Amino acid sequence: MFVVTNRVVKEKARTLNAVGAAPNENGPNEIRFMRANKVRGNWQIQILPDVLNDDWKKDGGITDPDPVYASRYVGKALFEELEKKKKNLLVFVHGFNNDLAAAVERAHGFQTAFKTEVLTFSWPANGGGAKGVTSYKDDKRDARISGGALDRVFETLQTWVNDYRRSKAGTWAKEARKKFPRDKAAQQQYVKERRAKGAPFSINLVLHSMGNYLYKQVLSSSIYRAGPMLFDNVVLVAADANNEDHPAWIDRIAVRNRIYITINEDDSALLASRMQGGEEQKARLGHYLYDLHSRRAVYVDFTDAPQVLDSHSYFEGRAIQNGKIKRFFQQAFNGERAEANLKFDEGKNLYRIV
Repeated sequence: MFVVTNRVVKEKARTLNAVGAAPNENGPNEIRFMRANKVRGNWQIQILPDVLNDDWKKDGGITDPDPVYASRYVGKALFEELEKKKKNLLVFVHGFNNDLAAAVERAHGFQTAFKTEVLTFSWPANGGGAKGVTSYKDDKRDARISGGALDRVFETLQTWVNDYRRSKAGTWAKEARKKFPRDKAAQQQYVKERRAKGAPFSINLVLHSMGNYLYKQVLSSSIYRAGPMLFDNVVLVAADANNEDHPAWIDRIAVRNRIYITINEDDSALLASRMQGGEEQKARLGHYLYDLHSRRAVYVDFTDAPQVLDSHSYFEGRAIQNGKIKRFFQQAFNGERAEANLKFDEGKNLYRIV
């Protein structure tokens, strides 16, 4: 799988613990790409050079003139893999106190359980550090300063989609001529529809815990670059952000299909986080069943679902032994309507998994 990060990296790193907990030494907006592979139970990584050398260009089948940047290699390889395996793409942003190893392991779990390809964005959370108020506030600060890096990831994704469309223009025109050999207007309409659809796979975004607070920083800025044609579904799981006034940033999210906000009123991690940050830590979006007033979000309550209990990560482990829970995340992470078979509570404006 591929990982993009604004953490400090060592150029010749081969193991995950060689990627640090601090922001990149060139600043928190600097992003680097790496490839992670699990070999005999252990993770190995390759840090891609910012500018590809001849060996990397050859490996990626890239004949473009210099300079060719790492993002070009990753986008080409990733989209070719999606086409080959007929899978969808899930972009994953992790939460508080996750080091790179924890983030990559969770992404691997998504790939296994939900049959998606995963691109992980890892920001400098203090994984493995001292837990408590100091660590929490440090991570919250790092989340705030990582907004620019996440926005650059969105911009890069949009570039990949645009490049893909251009690469397919000739194929779509040929298909159009074959389908409508004597109808130029129908040919043009066919190509237009294919361009609008973008790709035969969906691109979806999942944010966990404090990753949602990071996303909020991006959405609250004036430079948000995830266009309306980028994500099919956006899934905000166990959001460690204030419930108060959340529609102000949630309603800025542009998607093709759905925005999902998942809630567990008994989430022990969110109940604890409310106690850690002082008066500004109000009821958390991911554990509060009131004031759910976004015009665009679909709220889903997991509170009383069997196997959830006080879980903060009910998209994995014991929780997805519950078929309804696994089905929800399977559909949400693959760009589908995930609420279709759930019970709606009109009074609370949410769907329930029971």
